[in-house]
Amino acid sequence: MQYIYPPDIFDHSPERLLKVLSSDFHRRRLEKGMSRRHLSDLSGVPAPTIAKFERQNKISLESFARCCISLGYFDELSKVLSSAKYKTLEELEAIQNNYYRVKGR
Repeated sequence: MQYIYPPDIFDHSPERLLKVLSSDFHRRRLEKGMSRRHLSDLSGVPAPTIAKFERQNKISLESFARCCISLGYFDELSKVLSSAKYKTLEELEAIQNNYYRVKGR
């Protein structure tokens, strides 16, 4: 299996993330045996939009969500930001202190 992930594991750019997402999306679509046209019919997202995402890594969040749901990935996508992420105890304490906040500063 060939992966197109860049060799620089420290590249956390939005461009790299979009490239990884579009590559994985393309792979999942093909695994399910779906053409872009069929996915378009299921999701309501135009086939050219799906093609643009797979080729140029460009798509709106709403279109991406519609396609992922049509591929059966609702649960996985809904968990992306479901839990707090921290690296230090200070970050954990800040998260706990801000748990009930409803507005920014």
